[in-house]
Amino acid sequence: MARTLSFRRICLVVEYDGTNYKGFQLQSSQPTIQGELEAGLAKLTGEPIRVRGASRTDSGAHAQGQVVDFLTSSRHLVETFPKALNYYLPEDIKVQSASEVSPDFNARRSATSRIYRYRILVAPWPSPLRRTTHHWVRQELTVPKMAKAAQGFVGVHDFRALAAGHPLEKSAVRNVYRWDVWQEADTVIVECEANGFLRHQIRKATSILVQVGLGHYPESLCPESVVRQYLKGEPVNGVEAPVLPACGLCLMQVNYDALINSSPSSTQVEE
Repeated sequence: MARTLSFRRICLVVEYDGTNYKGFQLQSSQPTIQGELEAGLAKLTGEPIRVRGASRTDSGAHAQGQVVDFLTSSRHLVETFPKALNYYLPEDIKVQSASEVSPDFNARRSATSRIYRYRILVAPWPSPLRRTTHHWVRQELTVPKMAKAAQGFVGVHDFRALAAGHPLEKSAVRNVYRWDVWQEADTVIVECEANGFLRHQIRKATSILVQVGLGHYPESLCPESVVRQYLKGEPVNGVEAPVLPACGLCLMQVNYDALINSSPSSTQVEE
């Protein structure tokens, strides 16, 4: 007689330092955030687990509020997941909270927006303590000019020129809700929110803003015109804006229309 298993969908908010990982997404023979989470969950639940992440962060990038979900037949109380799973996770990956969600919840597809932050240390010398969390720039940056130029990225645009290896058959149009730039002490912060981002989009766009802040690109130059020149393979004013390193990038938060712990229920599967 077939045995019926009752599955629940669990959602986790995860924080991690991505310095020692090849990004979030699972890769064979490479350390990844997804791989560590699935290995830890397998030890905790005694069953193979596949997690889905809200955002595929780059190799070396970090997260304060990554959201993942998975199905499990484990009877562990949801409130015990953070402490129990953290026991099996390395020191640079930790679960901050857990919720039981509806079966149709999808950490990636259900998200309405993602908020990323890029940190730039502006100082005469690099900081050993911040070398894995900040990008270092020696010269002073004119932050008001960067903030003004950043508004050119806000709205619905085709960002293909700023994407790394984006398939031609897939749309590169994204809706950017805000792109803010400000300074706190010796750190310039670039924070953006959108319905989604393309691979390397934030790091390339922030590089353009750094060139504006350094005075290499004129303040009046619309970032969209820079993007058009990228498409043609032409540097702006003879100055390249290379992709900034991933160390300064952090996924801060993922937003959803409804509370992620609403309407939990179980899914019945026959073995």
